[in-house]
Amino acid sequence: MPKLEKRSWAEPFKIKVVEPLHMTTRPYREHALLEAGYNTFLLRSRDVYIDLLTDSGTNAMSDNQWAGLMMGDEAYAGSENFYHLEEKVREYYGYRYLVPTHQGRGAEHLLSRILIKPGDFVPGNMYFTTTRLHQELAGGTFVDVIVDEAHDPESLHPFKGNIDLHKLESLIERVGADRISYVSAAATVNMAGGQPIAMQNLRELRALTKKHHIRVVLDATRAVENAWFIRQREPGFASHSVAQILHEMCSYTDACTMSGKKDLLVNIGGFLALNDEDIFEEARNLVVVYEGLHTYGGLAGRDLEAMARGIDEAVQEDHIRARVGQVEYVGQRLLSIGIPIVQPIGGHAVFLDARRFLPHIPQIEFPAQTLAAELYLESGIRTMERGIVSAGRDPETGEHHVPKLELVRLTFPRRVYTQAHCDVVTEAVEAVYDRRTQVRGLRMTYEPKYLRFFQTRFERL
Repeated sequence: MPKLEKRSWAEPFKIKVVEPLHMTTRPYREHALLEAGYNTFLLRSRDVYIDLLTDSGTNAMSDNQWAGLMMGDEAYAGSENFYHLEEKVREYYGYRYLVPTHQGRGAEHLLSRILIKPGDFVPGNMYFTTTRLHQELAGGTFVDVIVDEAHDPESLHPFKGNIDLHKLESLIERVGADRISYVSAAATVNMAGGQPIAMQNLRELRALTKKHHIRVVLDATRAVENAWFIRQREPGFASHSVAQILHEMCSYTDACTMSGKKDLLVNIGGFLALNDEDIFEEARNLVVVYEGLHTYGGLAGRDLEAMARGIDEAVQEDHIRARVGQVEYVGQRLLSIGIPIVQPIGGHAVFLDARRFLPHIPQIEFPAQTLAAELYLESGIRTMERGIVSAGRDPETGEHHVPKLELVRLTFPRRVYTQAHCDVVTEAVEAVYDRRTQVRGLRMTYEPKYLRFFQTRFERL
């Protein structure tokens, strides 16, 4: 039998509507970057060619989701779309109760106010910016209990999102189980480079926390991508569907926070899902204060419907294979030309290792922020810093948090860009890498109090 040739990869969808992109010149981008204070968050979208800032709310909805918008039940109370969403959350995620919120940080806010007391500790597998801030504002202290390999961008550990159970046990012994609000377990850990947590690790975490009567809360924002990696990398799951793996992951936790703007393919929306009726009752009361009635949570009925339909689409094999495959394609191309990135390649983004990319720039001169600015200057591509700027300051000392990882995130919205766009991105990164020794660092000129990476301004050194 003749050997079959390797087939080319293609997106599992066809384009129905297009949005023109704005092509700019380098002098134009120099002016735009200066006006934005070298912060890519402050660039206007009209000045961006390929926008890889985030995959949050930037996805392309399907024709089925757009059709669902026309089915929006905009009743103030008891919207039919809420009950459809509740049904889908129970089916795919397995939690009993649902509280919709305007996005993921709304769920984080509710959970933190309910479960965290001043002086509490919240261990987790690496911090996330908004999650940690909500925990701190409620009086808690985040403690990183992720495995050491997560802090090494060159480690090939297949599950760098795993929780180090010895670190967690040490914290329990030191402060006592009653001072631990819950364990925050993130799927495909963002700040580590989109790295997954293993099913076995979740099982062992559940056994440990059950012994000490500690809750586990899953950040399920990108749990579908995590389920895909479990199927690819963890023994015993190759024949399982992504939907089955997702449901089992959630079964080892007590609740989840969800930003539907990622996995669930919508532009706005999120939820808090729980199994504990008492916590649900408190969350259902608080959501009325901060978000909206418990059956709309700050969302229009049409948004609830789009999210319910997105849950169905997110676990489809062709979709998730192509979604993760696009990121893998870019990562492999960059590796082939010697660009330093976080390995293994993550699910939602390729993370450039700014320390190795710009080794002559010390961390206090913000090499990742510098690299993000240079990529925009080179070709109009917008990316995001994930390093010392994102890490913020210690609320007690006021000193910079100094993370081991200093990264630039090239984040791919779902179903938005083609392989040709991917090739443009890799060529732009290579062009900056070729002139990397000429790049100078930045200094801060303005810094807000909270989540500074959104609004901080810089100038060139």
